[in-house]
Amino acid sequence: MSRKPTSGDNTGRKRKSCLRPEFIVVLLGLILLGIHQEIGEARTGTAPDITIGIVGPMSGDMAELGRYVREAVGLQAEEWNDKGGLLGRRIRVLVEDDHHDPKEAVAAAKRLVRARVWGVIGHLTSAASLPASGVYHAAGIPQITPSSTDPRLTEQGFRNLFRTCGRDDQQGEVAARFVLDALHPRRVVVLHDQTPYGKALANTFSRQIMRRDGRLLTTTFTLSPGGKNMALVLEAIKAKQPDVIYFGGIYREAGLLVKQLREYGVKATFVSGDGVIGTEFVSLAGEAATGTYLTFAPNPLQSPSAETVMKKFQNRYGAIGPYSLYAYDAAGALFTAIARAKPKAAARPELLRVSQVLHRTTYMGALGMLRWNRKGDLVNPPYVIYETRKGGSFQGWFEQVTGRPPQPRG
Repeated sequence: MSRKPTSGDNTGRKRKSCLRPEFIVVLLGLILLGIHQEIGEARTGTAPDITIGIVGPMSGDMAELGRYVREAVGLQAEEWNDKGGLLGRRIRVLVEDDHHDPKEAVAAAKRLVRARVWGVIGHLTSAASLPASGVYHAAGIPQITPSSTDPRLTEQGFRNLFRTCGRDDQQGEVAARFVLDALHPRRVVVLHDQTPYGKALANTFSRQIMRRDGRLLTTTFTLSPGGKNMALVLEAIKAKQPDVIYFGGIYREAGLLVKQLREYGVKATFVSGDGVIGTEFVSLAGEAATGTYLTFAPNPLQSPSAETVMKKFQNRYGAIGPYSLYAYDAAGALFTAIARAKPKAAARPELLRVSQVLHRTTYMGALGMLRWNRKGDLVNPPYVIYETRKGGSFQGWFEQVTGRPPQPRG
């Protein structure tokens, strides 16, 4: 049914604009107001935050290490924000949990990419860093790990990847030299926990021992995840009657291993790497931890540049972890590089400039002077030997002996 047009109907006529002049004026005013607000945000520092990713084991049996790193990066970010932020913006940290698992690490990395982070501090373990590093490389996001020591990580040729720690082949060599020159063993047993970190450390140590005197090395054993085959390994080690046991792995298995070795009557000197040092190892091993030797970076308490930062940590959190300063300096170096590169957005070409600046940067941090080579490894990273004993100057349990022969204990 059709309707006849009435006198006030515009049907069939040329359609006119429905915008009245006063509406146009209001619309132009709103547009100009929006432009003014954007300019004002840029001038007053209220532009969108610069988001930095922190990723590591934030839950599970390694959650305490993850917490230390989260606190360290957070403290560095707060200090920058108190001084005006970064490029006129506030720094916001976004924390992801990789559960110390390779698959979860990749998933966490992809979430950080989607969040358009400007850089990543993490992961903690080599098992997580290795698979996740490809995700950051594809996105051009600068990644600085405070504790992943597997040599393969920086051998990939990723120009966006850096670390503030050393490499397993470096600390394995230091450990082997200490064992041979200070402990003078007749038999050495090597074992690892089957993680990429543990294998790399054990293999490097074994190669150095074989190079000097292959007759000393007896057997290499492997621990199953969680130490499920611990009893079988302990019996096999006891039968070898070693003077020195070298373990490639982390503190959880190391603590249980040392404790049960002593219960089995094995008195061999226990030596391991930086994945073990920390009060968690002492808690698990108990009195059996005393007299063990561990490779790590020089005691930060001996560095004047670390004193102020250490006090900040202790006043704020009450405790400092073994990798707190490494994460703190990683964040400081990243923020400094962003400030110098002045990227306009979290886009791949812009973020690649940040990595280029990092390669040219000499950063003075809590750990002293940090400088990276073409691979992203530190130039001349030091490793020393610590003896575990109550009252040690580092974390109250570890005393740097720097390769000196062990002192007699009364």
